[in-house]
Amino acid sequence: MGTTLKKLQQYRKIMSKELLQKQANTIRFLAADMVQQANSGHPGAPMGLADIATVLSNHLNINPSNDKWLNRDRLIFSGGHATGLVYSLLHLWGFDVSISDIKNFRQHNSKTPGHPEYGHTHGIEITTGPLGQGIANAVGFSMASKYAQNILGKDVINHKVYCLCGDGDLQEGISYEACATAGHLNLDNLVVIYDSNSITIEGDTSISWSENVKKRFDAINFDVIEIDGHNFTQIDNAITKAKEATKPVLIIAKTAIGKGAATLEGSHHTHGAPLGEDEIRASKEKAGFNPDEKFVVPYDIKGAFDKLIKGVEAENAWNESLSEEIKTKIEELKNPNFDNIEYPKFEEGSSVATRGSNHKILNAIAKAIPGFLGGSADLAPSNKTELLDMGDFPTGRNIHFGIKEHAMASICNAMNLYGLFRVYSATFFVFSDYLKPAARIAALASIPQHFIWTHDSIGVGEDGPTHQPIEHLSQFRALPNFYVFRPADANENIDCWKIALKLKAPSAFVCSRQNLEVLKSKKEFGDVSNGGYLLKKREGATVTIMASGSEVMLALKTACALEKDGILANIVSVPCFDLLLEQDKEYISNIIDKNTKVFAVEAARGLEYYKYADVVYGMDTFGASAPANKLFEDFGFTIDSLTQKIKKDL
Repeated sequence: MGTTLKKLQQYRKIMSKELLQKQANTIRFLAADMVQQANSGHPGAPMGLADIATVLSNHLNINPSNDKWLNRDRLIFSGGHATGLVYSLLHLWGFDVSISDIKNFRQHNSKTPGHPEYGHTHGIEITTGPLGQGIANAVGFSMASKYAQNILGKDVINHKVYCLCGDGDLQEGISYEACATAGHLNLDNLVVIYDSNSITIEGDTSISWSENVKKRFDAINFDVIEIDGHNFTQIDNAITKAKEATKPVLIIAKTAIGKGAATLEGSHHTHGAPLGEDEIRASKEKAGFNPDEKFVVPYDIKGAFDKLIKGVEAENAWNESLSEEIKTKIEELKNPNFDNIEYPKFEEGSSVATRGSNHKILNAIAKAIPGFLGGSADLAPSNKTELLDMGDFPTGRNIHFGIKEHAMASICNAMNLYGLFRVYSATFFVFSDYLKPAARIAALASIPQHFIWTHDSIGVGEDGPTHQPIEHLSQFRALPNFYVFRPADANENIDCWKIALKLKAPSAFVCSRQNLEVLKSKKEFGDVSNGGYLLKKREGATVTIMASGSEVMLALKTACALEKDGILANIVSVPCFDLLLEQDKEYISNIIDKNTKVFAVEAARGLEYYKYADVVYGMDTFGASAPANKLFEDFGFTIDSLTQKIKKDL
């Protein structure tokens, strides 16, 4: 009897391994067929990761019928080029990705673009984009879940966050920034699976990289597990162990790129080009697949991968376990009422830097919105971003990112997509250079992150040109679906926030270091919601001056000086150039009189103002090191200087 049972167990183990191998090979050939038909793409990584993906699939707790289920496991593909793997899995699991969609891989208007895009393809958690960002996104999802645990309970939020990454992801500096943060916060629900195939586009990684990855992750408080990435038992044991870990986990899986390719297995030639019809046929024959068939998913394989029934059951069980109190709290977090915010009051004629007014506004928002949190890249005292008496993350709402701008912004992208929170990040405006890729992804994916950037111009002063953001306003105004707010005063700052909180897109608040006088509330035509408005009108005006931020008061005073010389000027405040661009011609004609000569004033490059202006007075150098008032004087941003320039140019 004992011998019979042992034989039965061995038979089941053999059959199970055969099924896993068939599942993995199905992924391999779906990916290879996709790339071949598109004549574009990356077959190597999907083929190399197929064994890991097959085993990981058995561990994932997801529901394809509801990709917004709060307690689902998150799976982030940091190597976004491995879309052959991504789309194969989404189809096999039961998401809205059909074989027809897979056949249209990388084609115009298909659901299966070259890199996965959030909101475009069902089941994609986030647009990862350039290598490395997905690792930071995974850290962000993990951080969001930890904060959710603290306010909802560990019995309510107990999912895992998995990230598949490769050599390229770990070579990008953002991966170290993000993983160091994960280790510091001891994010024990984060599992990073490293596809260590030692291949990049140019060849073996040894030509440019000799780092000991294990030692790196040991040093930043990760548990590290090393396995053969093609051994199903080792893969399963590693994931099982990782799920019980008390630290974040890195699984180093040694793999062969292009695994299963007849003659190209392990070659860098499989990375970013089709294998070729002959190679695919030979590979299928070697694996026991019909070489004459393409895009084939055997019935038993679809059943082995399918997550629909188990996913619905898991979510239903979770929903039934929630108390009414928790359900109410979740709904409040998901649907914040921004109309409940009691904004601070600022008196006309008082003087306050917009970074200072922003601080009061942030705290007012946080007081009314329990899911509002964020932090700075070690600059909170200067950025004025601390949420007072609200504690430190993960139990409180102030996140200390350290000097890691790129990871910070990518982390916040994911936290904003988690489903419960509105998260801001902050740094000096000039250091937005370090996080531009994440800001671009936020715009591309319509992620409503709030970027707070202070020290907005040559008003930075003594720190000099390395710290004075000259071209940055123009750079971010050029970014589609990204709204840059540069308020002229404290009250305009409030109006900007009222708009930004309801945008389904990222926004940036570019705030002054120096104090700015609070303007009179009267507006002649239009409002902040239009991006630009007619602040001051003079009948018979021959000049219009456009400005934003600290230059608005300068424009108002310059207009008064011009009036003494018989030149009448209208003033247009432009708190959000991006919103102004969305206005129709009729609106623009109401704020910019066609009979006036239009001048724009900005202590930055300002070239975008030529959309509306005849003349732009901006910066054409990188500033200098001196007190702010001296710099504004030297670079011509004074009443006398502007008055003389306008008179000359008229």
